[in-house]
Amino acid sequence: MKDFQPSRRDFLKIAGGIGVALLGTGTASKVLPAKKMLRPPGGQQEADFLSRCLRCDRCRSSCPTKVIGLANVRDGLVNTRTPVLNFHQGICDFCRKCMEVCPTGALQFFDPLRDKIGRANIQPDICLAYDSRGCRLCVDACPYGAICMDAQNLPVVDEEKCNGCGVCENVCPALVLHGFSGNRTQRIRGIKVEVREGGEDK
Repeated sequence: MKDFQPSRRDFLKIAGGIGVALLGTGTASKVLPAKKMLRPPGGQQEADFLSRCLRCDRCRSSCPTKVIGLANVRDGLVNTRTPVLNFHQGICDFCRKCMEVCPTGALQFFDPLRDKIGRANIQPDICLAYDSRGCRLCVDACPYGAICMDAQNLPVVDEEKCNGCGVCENVCPALVLHGFSGNRTQRIRGIKVEVREGGEDK
């Protein structure tokens, strides 16, 4: 009997089939490791979100600010082609269009005054305010008053007010002024929205 030597395409088909089967049973997040991702509003209950999301791309296509992108294989097999937020591309204004077009309820009701997409974190080694340049763009831009300057004129995040909308990360100029290493641009910001502790905070 001739040995079966699958091509790369065959391997991807098999792996994809296994992933789809696991997603269908709702056990994918327990079986296949996946890193925590910033989901569109209403998708913060990760296990439930992954069991419902069809990767149909409707949420991304409907997003007026273009903040919704797609995860790729580097984010883990389970996450591949699922919607994620990219605040380098836009911000979330909680228009709810992504929730309205979601056919499975993977994106559920979200109240921006109560619920959280993520949490903004200041990165002192990159933040221009820590570099004695007096930057306060994130403070002025935050629509929820979640960032203020402390006594040392450094930005501080109020986690109770921050809902992870991404405005601060989007306007941060550190990418432009600190973002070059040789001839390669690094995707860095002085402030970054990250998944909240546990990944499923409400």
